[in-house]
Amino acid sequence: MYHSPKQPVLAIFALVALMFAAPFLHIQYLHVSHHWRFAPKGVYGEKAMVVSAHRLASEVGRDVLARGGNAFDAAVAVNFALAVVYQQAGNIGGGGFMVYRLANGDVGTLDFRERAPFAASRDMYLDETGEVISGLSLKGHLAVGVPGAVAGMAALHEKFGSEPWDVLLRPAITLAQGGFILTEKAAREFNRFQKDFAEQNRFAPPVLKTDGKWREGERIKFPALARTLATIGAQGRAGFYEGWVADALVDEMASGGGLITHQDLTAYTPVWREPIRFTYRGHQIVSMPPPSSGGVALAQLLQGAEAYDMAALGHNSAAHIHLMTELQRRTYADRATHLGDMDFVAVDLDALTDRTYINARNADISLDKKTPSEQIKPGYVAAMESIETTHFSIVDAEGNAVAITVTLNGMYGAKVVVKGAGFFLNNEMDDFAIKPGHANQFGLVGDSKNAIAPGKRMLSSMTPSIVIKDGKLKAVVGTPGGATIITSVFQVLSNMIDFEM
Repeated sequence: MYHSPKQPVLAIFALVALMFAAPFLHIQYLHVSHHWRFAPKGVYGEKAMVVSAHRLASEVGRDVLARGGNAFDAAVAVNFALAVVYQQAGNIGGGGFMVYRLANGDVGTLDFRERAPFAASRDMYLDETGEVISGLSLKGHLAVGVPGAVAGMAALHEKFGSEPWDVLLRPAITLAQGGFILTEKAAREFNRFQKDFAEQNRFAPPVLKTDGKWREGERIKFPALARTLATIGAQGRAGFYEGWVADALVDEMASGGGLITHQDLTAYTPVWREPIRFTYRGHQIVSMPPPSSGGVALAQLLQGAEAYDMAALGHNSAAHIHLMTELQRRTYADRATHLGDMDFVAVDLDALTDRTYINARNADISLDKKTPSEQIKPGYVAAMESIETTHFSIVDAEGNAVAITVTLNGMYGAKVVVKGAGFFLNNEMDDFAIKPGHANQFGLVGDSKNAIAPGKRMLSSMTPSIVIKDGKLKAVVGTPGGATIITSVFQVLSNMIDFEM
């Protein structure tokens, strides 16, 4: 259990999720004074703050902090609450990444990304002619990677938690049992995927409406999910990766040609990794290493931008947008070529984040004209927004800060609900390079370093990050957005630092 010396904290949250879902971003403050305020540089508070994609989840985190729990306790509670009230991305059937900073200044990361099942193979989504079978890595049981979310939360709690595990799961269990009222947005999203819910499941999950359409104001309940969460609350990690929940997941896989077995589940382990660290105009940035591409890409983008006077270009001027675009094209070319799961392939992080390399890489950028595409290694940034992923940021009264991004990949993942257990499964296998040069659902391409291999983690764009200035916490950032996550975090940090927003 982790306890840090109490000290006041002044945190500025760069609310990157505002770029994608401003009407749906929910902030909870723990009031100890009347000094909370919005200002041009962010949201200031003197005690603590929780930011998530759903009001009910944010309230759960607020309540944990209000009774004396720390940021990590609140993160566990918020994550499981999102698995109930924000099922298009919040989950126990997917995975994610955490970047943290303790009150004493120590930083680190936790990788609880999904893994390929042991029975997975490099060409499993190709036909006999070597062509990609459309949709096979996107929907259904074969698209599912081994979930890491529950193992990640358990590891986080074991190392840093201060409140009992079962207490932290109670709010999520209550929300699943008693249900919650659908917003217009939630009803619309459920209705959008009714055909997929029907086609991909051998029973009628609660999200499947058999008598019309979901409407704003209706209450939806998840009794099977409540039972699963209660089991996890009572048994911890073992409540998901062993016992009846694991049996249900493996049975679900077998029913639809999926690959996950009991061996895959019991073998899954999250990984504590050294963060990517670099500086940008006097600010220390702490971000996620591979298998997230976010930290490396963010380092390349910001350190590349530091060679230019961004403020002098004028915010969102033609020259400013042109420069950002040229930097992004080169970064995504490197992402496609050089990055993958470092437990399986060699990735030279020092070289890729070295300023000399980055400046040489960007030396041919012209501020007057675009570089011809044939002169840049393959790399493509899809122009789409996404809420299939969700991010939450928490700072507690002691000064501990947590940035966590979680996902099912596509909205509602593979659209498969585990019968009897009530949770959606991811479609993360699509984040592998299923064929060199073939774009995934977000338009990203890759090569052999991100090829499918048994037990391997697929590359991600998730970019949870923390910004420190003069030894003090300045920002906790992250966002959904698929391929645009990295560029969104880049733009927000540049706006905050270069343009003093």
